[in-house]
Amino acid sequence: MIGDIALCLGGGLLILGAIFTLLAAIGVVRLPDLYTRMHAASKAGAVGGGLILLAVAMVSMDAAVALRAIIGVIFVLLTTPVSAHLLARASYIAGYHAHESTLRDDLKTRLEQNSGA
Repeated sequence: MIGDIALCLGGGLLILGAIFTLLAAIGVVRLPDLYTRMHAASKAGAVGGGLILLAVAMVSMDAAVALRAIIGVIFVLLTTPVSAHLLARASYIAGYHAHESTLRDDLKTRLEQNSGA
């Protein structure tokens, strides 16, 4: 009985994670510049991967596998935003500019303030 519920919940989490991962892939293909693509990949990709790992934890019915999956979720949620931030900052400093539809450029004003001081 409990195994059947865990399988159904795990299947639902797996499908939801796959949908988030698909949305991340569509965002990477369709969005106009590096920064918006990176945003789609880091946000939706981390959520999708995390949900898939949680589905593995539920379906496995093994404490060791579930613990590894939960540690994997924590690792993904901690490292994905940091790496996306570092890559975006490095590409900005290297000279890759945002799409012309971008309205604000907070990093430009911050870098100008630091260089003028």
